[in-house]
Amino acid sequence: MSYQSLVITFLLFISIFPKPNFSEDKPNTSPDVDPATLIYEGLKGENASLPSKEVFSLAIQGWSKMKENLKSKVLTVIDFSLPSTTKRMWIIDPEKGEILLHSVVSHGRNSGELMAKSFSNQPESYKSSLGFYTTAETYNGKHGYSLRLDGLEKGFNDQARNRAIVIHGADYAREEFAASVGRLGRSLGCPALPSELSAKAINLIKDGSLLFIFGKDQNYLSKSSLIKA
Repeated sequence: MSYQSLVITFLLFISIFPKPNFSEDKPNTSPDVDPATLIYEGLKGENASLPSKEVFSLAIQGWSKMKENLKSKVLTVIDFSLPSTTKRMWIIDPEKGEILLHSVVSHGRNSGELMAKSFSNQPESYKSSLGFYTTAETYNGKHGYSLRLDGLEKGFNDQARNRAIVIHGADYAREEFAASVGRLGRSLGCPALPSELSAKAINLIKDGSLLFIFGKDQNYLSKSSLIKA
């Protein structure tokens, strides 16, 4: 048999039997990664630490559900499970993976001293309220340039506007105050920011972005529909 005939015979032989699919025998080495993890691992910001992955994941769950109805895709995360002496507020652009601002923030006077442990939606409680908010309009009041908030979660923060829960600047919310007293000063329930940063923060998040305030409160964590996958 000629060489050409042997080649033709070999090609006919291998065409009868399909090539083995070795990939079918290999386990999937690329497990699915949820969107929150992808965003979290890509976050970057100059001299900014990250929020905890647990808190960030809850914030992103709500943001993902709400983002199509938001005028701004910026997300603010406040973690009241941390002491007030730490920088526990992050303003984040999830789509660009950037931390735009990282700051200390005050909690309500009746929520606790160094740590915020008690939360309320009730008027005159002087406590912080947990959950998701949308940022609204700005105004100039007794604390200067301020930002109104509308609570999105009935029973947890929907009284925010009635309670005048707003973002504003305050000298008692500055790190220098915390260094001398051992904690930040406390508000009447507002997430108050350092006076030198408040205008910048307000301009980043005003007019229709999402804000999430987290706290270790089992009632909220078990009942909020926005943090459930």
